[in-house]
Amino acid sequence: MVCGYHLDGATLYVDSADTDKEVTVGEWTADRRLTAGLTTWSLDAPAPGWTATEPLTPLVAGTSYTLYGWTEDNTSSSRSVTFTLADRDRLTPGEVRYEAVSDSGEESTVTVPTAEFKARACQDM
Repeated sequence: MVCGYHLDGATLYVDSADTDKEVTVGEWTADRRLTAGLTTWSLDAPAPGWTATEPLTPLVAGTSYTLYGWTEDNTSSSRSVTFTLADRDRLTPGEVRYEAVSDSGEESTVTVPTAEFKARACQDM
């Protein structure tokens, strides 16, 4: 969900406490700047409107992956979400996993129906 800014692409990586050891496992660039609203694409194959600038490498069970959106000029980025293959496999069509922020500022990973995500995501920023 793009809220109040724009995004140009997204990166999926394996996080590491040592930034020199972070490994990008996939990267996608939008054909046009993404502005307010919901956008989706498949991790498995390029979708219309997206170019895989770094094709997805095979994902490995037990590994934590982080996905985030970015801008080419580094003016903003999206909130990231971390998941494993088991987390991904628990999703059903019409569900979204994301990092929500409570009124007290606590972050938590939640899975909700897409309609609920669209209604709440920008409020949780």
